[in-house]
Amino acid sequence: MIAIIDYGAGNLTSVKRAVKYLGYDGKITADPQTILDAEKVIFPGVGAARATMDNLKTAGLVDVMWKVYESGKPMLGICIGIQILFNHSEEEDTDCLSILPGVVKKYEPTPTLKVPQIGWNEVYQTQAHPIFQDVPNPAHFYFVNSYYPIPQHNSYIVGQTTYGVEFSSVVAYQNLIAMQFHLEKSGRIGLRMLDNFLRDKQ
Repeated sequence: MIAIIDYGAGNLTSVKRAVKYLGYDGKITADPQTILDAEKVIFPGVGAARATMDNLKTAGLVDVMWKVYESGKPMLGICIGIQILFNHSEEEDTDCLSILPGVVKKYEPTPTLKVPQIGWNEVYQTQAHPIFQDVPNPAHFYFVNSYYPIPQHNSYIVGQTTYGVEFSSVVAYQNLIAMQFHLEKSGRIGLRMLDNFLRDKQ
């Protein structure tokens, strides 16, 4: 069973539909034991860093996410799910999970750069990783974000994107993989990437 963490935010059902379409058993859940017992864990969603962290704390899921990570169980973060992995976000001056060292910064708007970024953008693979199996380099994915992660260590970065600045759009470390874009909204290539996570034995 694939646990899709329910932390009171949106976009969970679209991820579950994508998981089901690919032939896997996905369950939206906030139950700690169900999450810990799952084969793999997905943390998807949209929303603000502060509200996300507050909801995780209220649901008692901060420790659960750390336990999942420390257990070596495969974890996938999508959109806000990449940002809260790091130490701190500029969004409402929010302390995050600190699973990975790094910060999250806001795009600086310009006359030609709209914030948030909404739409398709290219992702360039910077390191080989199983998540990219049969994914073109570069490939287009669908983004909705005003903030972007800056990992402390470049070794975490496996994909990059340019939107005013070059930023880390895919990071990976040990059993953890996360991306700023929405796999479930990125058509055939997004589903290919999601399937790579779901079927990879790691």
